[in-house]
Amino acid sequence: MCTPEETSLLQAEEAFSALLDRINTLIFEPLLLTGEPSDCKERECVQLLLKLTEQGRHLRDLTQASLGTLRQRLRSPATFSLHSVHLLHRPDLFLEAYRQYFGTYTRCVVVQIFQKTTSKKSEFWRSRRKALKQFLTSVTLETSGAAALSGVLCQPLTDHVQQYVLLLLRLGDAVGEHHPARELAIQAADGFVTLQSLIRQALEEASATQALWGTLSSRLVDALCTADRRVLQDSQDMPVVASPVRADRVLLFNDVLVLLQGNGFQTFDLKLVWVEASPDKTQVSSRYEFHVITPEEEFSLSARDAHSKACWLSKMNQAICQALSGKTDIPGQEQDQDPEGDEPPASRSCLYTFRTEDRLRLATYDGSWSWGKPHGKGTLKWPDGRNHVGDFHRGLEHGFGIHLVPSGTEDKYDCYKCHWREGRMQGYGICEYANESVYKGYFQDNMRQGFGILESSPQAPQPFKFMGHWDRDKKNGYGVWEDKDRGERYIGMWQADHRHGQGIVVTQSGICYQRTFHADKMVGPGILLSEDDSLYEGSFTKDLAYTGKGKITFPNGYFLKGSFSTGVGRGFHTQGILETTAHPLDPMHTCKRQLGLDAFPVESRWPGIYQQFRDFIRFDCPEDAQEAFLGFHIQTIKEFRKSQEYLFCDSNPDEVSAKIQDILAELPTHREPESLQLYLQKALKSSAHPLGKLLKLLTLAFQATYSGVGANKHLLVLAQEEVQHHAKEIWAFYRGLLRVALKQQGQIQEEREDADKSAPEAYRLVLPLILPCFYPELFMLYMLYHEKEDGLYSQGIVHLSLFPDTKVLEYLDVQKHLWPLKDLTLTTNQRYSLVKDKCFLSATECLQKIVTTMDPREKLEMLEKTYDEIENTVSRVLEREYKLPMDDLLPLLIYVVSRARIQHLGAEIHLIRDMMDPIHRGGLYDFLLTALESCYEHIQTEDMRLPRLARVSNQKALW
Repeated sequence: MCTPEETSLLQAEEAFSALLDRINTLIFEPLLLTGEPSDCKERECVQLLLKLTEQGRHLRDLTQASLGTLRQRLRSPATFSLHSVHLLHRPDLFLEAYRQYFGTYTRCVVVQIFQKTTSKKSEFWRSRRKALKQFLTSVTLETSGAAALSGVLCQPLTDHVQQYVLLLLRLGDAVGEHHPARELAIQAADGFVTLQSLIRQALEEASATQALWGTLSSRLVDALCTADRRVLQDSQDMPVVASPVRADRVLLFNDVLVLLQGNGFQTFDLKLVWVEASPDKTQVSSRYEFHVITPEEEFSLSARDAHSKACWLSKMNQAICQALSGKTDIPGQEQDQDPEGDEPPASRSCLYTFRTEDRLRLATYDGSWSWGKPHGKGTLKWPDGRNHVGDFHRGLEHGFGIHLVPSGTEDKYDCYKCHWREGRMQGYGICEYANESVYKGYFQDNMRQGFGILESSPQAPQPFKFMGHWDRDKKNGYGVWEDKDRGERYIGMWQADHRHGQGIVVTQSGICYQRTFHADKMVGPGILLSEDDSLYEGSFTKDLAYTGKGKITFPNGYFLKGSFSTGVGRGFHTQGILETTAHPLDPMHTCKRQLGLDAFPVESRWPGIYQQFRDFIRFDCPEDAQEAFLGFHIQTIKEFRKSQEYLFCDSNPDEVSAKIQDILAELPTHREPESLQLYLQKALKSSAHPLGKLLKLLTLAFQATYSGVGANKHLLVLAQEEVQHHAKEIWAFYRGLLRVALKQQGQIQEEREDADKSAPEAYRLVLPLILPCFYPELFMLYMLYHEKEDGLYSQGIVHLSLFPDTKVLEYLDVQKHLWPLKDLTLTTNQRYSLVKDKCFLSATECLQKIVTTMDPREKLEMLEKTYDEIENTVSRVLEREYKLPMDDLLPLLIYVVSRARIQHLGAEIHLIRDMMDPIHRGGLYDFLLTALESCYEHIQTEDMRLPRLARVSNQKALW
């Protein structure tokens, strides 16, 4: 059975459907015959009328669909349930259709479309008053066409919404409390009740906005009037006074705040307006005042009383929330919650173009804001092509950012990938210049400052690479310059982008010299070492031509002292004394002369690297400075590496935590030597750790100085000092990190742990870990330095290898009872006198392992094992434990060395001695190393004695 309420609902839908048909015929169809629009505003009006017509017809279609289901229900109540009635089954479709219709209708009201439409065809709409009266009884002959038209398009629909509420509530009561459709009817009625309230509010705001335009000049109306804009508060209705800016009137719209002053006005987008109540409530003048913050203006609004202030604050907060959420004048169901009482978020994302701010004038910022300032991630673009993408803090670039600056060349930019602090480049970064040169290093106040590397493009006319210290964007202090075109490397002091002070120049031909420079020009006498080991002391030109007074010392001990000159077409001229009396030469004065030791104390080299790390420690390792200090953006390091190389970070960040607080928390847990060594090993391998970063930079500086052209034997001690000094500084940096870690945990560093940075731990713990990073370049210098001795040693090894084991043992005066002949397994027709490379084989193999490690301590351990193997072999031969005296050990060790055939043994020995832990000096390791060195020197002289050995061997063979 159907209820009477269902019949009432059917009748209401039939009547409303017929009404919508007549509205469509008498109003919508004539509205569409308005002709072609003449400007953009008319075009907007036509679009709104078209939209209103479409939505009105959609409502008609929806009503007819509802009518169809109601008729089916009344015809077949047994088979067609009440649930299936369209109005109950899908009330959301009806609510959305009414919301859209009234949203468009209120837009038409705001921009006064009905007035404009009826004024164009006033006679037509005047003749239609009688027809319009059938829709509204209030229409009379005195009613204007605009009022009649707007009333017809609104009043019947609002009445029908009210009718829906009443009929649905009655239907819910009629079907009974337990009927399944009751809940649907009640929910639908609630939805239409909410819709009524929203429509009423929207109509009031639209009417108030339409009325406002009548109080403003046509110029202001043209500038401010838009279809979606609604006035929410007017200072003429509820007075407020603006200060320090002047304003005759303050208007709050749903999207902007407007200050009117005479015929001028200022608008402020509500998305970028922040409001705060005055914090000072003690002053009467500020009791009813609240502060308005925008990107370029800050001002106060003062109300008359507390109620007015609360009303303005509430309306402004609601309007800001609405603008940020994108709410329309009639919200949908998902937006129905009342925002009253909600505080707008301080953080927002928005696009804004600055108008007056000097630094940002005409720049457009798109990103996060907070209290009127760019804050968070964003993009800043200037009209001249400058572009900054990155982090901002209180209106300034702060954190990691990429900054593009256009150059004079078309489509060329200087690209800065750097860390910023308070609007200026600060910390580590990369600059890729428009000329394709690249700078990697530290910045301060937008200038290169501290350690940095500048390298030109390989295709540049004069390719170069500079690594060293910068001061206020100029090369200043210690640095290394490589002229790739000339094949030269300058190592020394700089001032204001010029070579200035002591400097060493190394050429690819092997010539190197030390000279004093003044603004890139050589002054005073210098030292020039040629590839043939001749030494010149005096003045010479840039082309290395001798000039003025000087002295040449030749490799054979002769020297020429006098005056030198070179002229075009005259060749080389000299006047002086040639001393041909051969004097014993001090190798350290000629072929092994070391340069730069007095000119560049090791403590003064690379201050730009160490200073950054010292400052980091001095300020207790601040977390906010870690990214700029370490040279990568921690949060996005993995993603950044996928697209490009960033700074010097190429280690696996998962090995050691990248956060300084985690690092400081872990440090005190590794105090025991074994645990500490393992931790240091991991830390030094990771560029995510400050220790690893420091080592990486020192390695780059070392390679830039001593690899390639810089591989010159006259720089060996310079390089050796640097490696040892780096170990001490890294240990001191570790101690500094530990001190900060203990301080943060409330602990005090023990006095014995606060020792000088040159403590033995630097050699014992740090040097073995960092030496592999410097080893290739360092060992090459040792090889060049000992090239002559190693050549003689190699000749001796070659000669000794020609003879069988027994002959060499006999020649070395090894006592025969110590010969390990019982270890030899002879084949048929083989004699002991013909066996080669079989005696003391285990000791030989052990000694050969000395070249498989770069750690001096491990090399010494291999040497000790070699000694043990020799002694074990002798003990086995004698069938008793036997301790070798020096007289027996040295010839046996010479034999083992000759059979091990280690290349560059002199370089190995001296590297071990220079880099060994001082604690081993005077001990067993020192003794064994001295014995090995004696063997090395002995073998160098074997080529003079081997002919006698060969004769003895031949005579015995004939016998």
